[in-house]
Amino acid sequence: GIVHIAPAFGADDYEVSKKHDLPFLQPVKRNGTFTEDVPDFAGQFVKDADAGIIQKLKSEGKLYKKETITHSYPFSWRFDDVPVIYYARESWFIKTTSIADRMIELNKTINWYPPEVGAGRFGNWLEDNKDWALSRDRFWATPLPIWVSPSGKMFAVGSIEELKEGFVERDGKRIKVADLPEEEIDLHKPFVDDVKFEKDGEIYERTPELIDVWFDSGSMPFAQFHYPFENKELFESSFPSDFICEGIDQTRGWFYTLHAIATMLFDNVAYKNLIVNELILDKNGLKMSKSKGNTVDPFELFDKYGADATRWYLVTVSPPWRPTLFDEEGVLEVQRKFFGTLVNTYSFFALYANIDKFDYSEDEIPIENRPEIDRWILSKLYSTVKEYEELMDNYDVTKAARLVASFTIDQLSNWYVRRSRRRFWKSEINENKLSAYQTLYECLMTISKLASPFAPFITEEIFNNLNSVTKKESAESVHLVEFPSIKYIDEELEEKMDIAQKVVYLTRSMRAKNNLKVRQPLQKIMVAVNAAKTNALENMKDVILEEVNIKELVVLDDDSGIVNKSAKANFKVLGPRYGKMMKQLAAAITTLTNDQINELEKSGNLELEVEGQKVNLTPEDVIIQTSEIEGWVVESEEGITIAIDTELSEDLIAEGYSREFINRIQNMRKDSGLDVMDRIIINYKTDPEATKFISKFTDYIAKETLADKVNADSAEGAYTQKWKIGDYEFEIGIEKNN
Repeated sequence: GIVHIAPAFGADDYEVSKKHDLPFLQPVKRNGTFTEDVPDFAGQFVKDADAGIIQKLKSEGKLYKKETITHSYPFSWRFDDVPVIYYARESWFIKTTSIADRMIELNKTINWYPPEVGAGRFGNWLEDNKDWALSRDRFWATPLPIWVSPSGKMFAVGSIEELKEGFVERDGKRIKVADLPEEEIDLHKPFVDDVKFEKDGEIYERTPELIDVWFDSGSMPFAQFHYPFENKELFESSFPSDFICEGIDQTRGWFYTLHAIATMLFDNVAYKNLIVNELILDKNGLKMSKSKGNTVDPFELFDKYGADATRWYLVTVSPPWRPTLFDEEGVLEVQRKFFGTLVNTYSFFALYANIDKFDYSEDEIPIENRPEIDRWILSKLYSTVKEYEELMDNYDVTKAARLVASFTIDQLSNWYVRRSRRRFWKSEINENKLSAYQTLYECLMTISKLASPFAPFITEEIFNNLNSVTKKESAESVHLVEFPSIKYIDEELEEKMDIAQKVVYLTRSMRAKNNLKVRQPLQKIMVAVNAAKTNALENMKDVILEEVNIKELVVLDDDSGIVNKSAKANFKVLGPRYGKMMKQLAAAITTLTNDQINELEKSGNLELEVEGQKVNLTPEDVIIQTSEIEGWVVESEEGITIAIDTELSEDLIAEGYSREFINRIQNMRKDSGLDVMDRIIINYKTDPEATKFISKFTDYIAKETLADKVNADSAEGAYTQKWKIGDYEFEIGIEKNN
């Protein structure tokens, strides 16, 4: 076929014309008007000439067809309604095609995150590398430092000292640049345009073009140090950079220019590791734009939630190299869950540390001498440090930040602090309480260090608040301290607590599903795990029972004592093998006992005799069904089977009421503004039956609420409130006991 070729107005057309040695015609001036080579339209803007050209073709009988079509066309980025045209013109180029293979080879040594961008998008760009069009026609930029003579000779000026060898003309006289006052010497337009050189009888003037600003960006590694004129050792010690990050669009911008210039000048990469940031979209996955009204003002987010919460959300919601679907609710959740938990944990520590004047001046208690829960949280802390360091070394910032949040919320706050509260409440400072202070201090200080890259402000405040009292760190800022070193890891202890936590969380879930309130004590729980985990559970009995509010724990190595099992034949498997005997075999399988079914599950084999014939069964031959023991609820998850006794005795009911009563008192203490250490008097009125329940646990209630008296005669007090607890109405009054 035939294709229209316009070498002066399209890059592809130009390449084809070079390949086939076609003539190059340029009938358009740089201002967009036709040259004298087109006499009928000379001086006319090319787009304004469209109608005239059509009319001319028609009058000459050369018009084949006239129509209007819609297609993509470039417009000015400054003025939306001003069209532009592709235009071939002379330019200065850097011959990057001569180093294309080396750039590709060096790119393979760079750690790209994600790797597919380096190998794909950037790698493809290098494979299709074109020479770099360096020059630009503007006023503001770095002048191209090349001087040209009338005969076409040229040279490049490489320093200010070389520039000073030139001259300027003032009032018809030549003045050497070196003789000018320093403040007059300028490396930019228009001064450099006036500088001339005389060599071999010819006057050299600067070519008028400027340098592509991307060349400036790509020169950053050495330009920032004024290398090679200064700071040679400083540059060489910091090049190539360990890490850079920028948007996905920079594969053709900064990533490329850094790489190209480093390859040309140093035969090396400019960066060793690189994270590619994708776009932030709205929560529906649409690109943000003012016209759509789906943009987000970051400063409003900072005012509303804080810069730390906004940063943390952006880091943790998705890896930076994937598009982020921004949802403001997510920032709120981060502020509430992670930062709320972190601040509350610090506030808890600070409250009691100030009361006890803890300043870490006492000798540090060796970790091996601390209570088990302290050893566990420190082991968990330093396991977190170890994993965090591995993730950060691999530039997986999302998983690293999520890891810190998980430790802070799930392990430190929801488990360690909650289980250790009473140790801080005690009035005397003994080794147990001191260990708790030292342990929680170490956790908070370490978290502030780990979280500081992502939450620089709150971590700085926590660090300074802690360190201003203890003076344990010599650095003035959390951002200047050394990365935490790993002090202690006990994997066996962590595994024991992990199993205990799984049992606790599954039990709590079962209570919620079966409307068994957490504050209502239950009598018995049976837990079946594989034999390798029974010792761990036995060691954690007290922890589990306290957490799930149950009196007795029985650990089993199989679930035979927990569920009733029955079996029926799997006809699809057994039918083809036993044919006519299948009816009798199926009947025999239905008579299997719990013990026989357990033996089949454990050993994988069970022998039966049917109609005088021996039959070997495997677990695949039967369908096993389970049913709960009456009065119990049973559930299995991750190799753990739990059965809870749901029967309630009068004593259990009474204790349940006492725990609910304590909860209401604690709420009243908080609402009335009492200090955490204030002693109180409790007065209450209720039904005689409920009074009987509460009176059974008066001492326990007094201990838990810091009450000196618990009276059932009246509901007097400085602060009173009515409550519905279970089936009974309560009037309760509390007051500070002076």
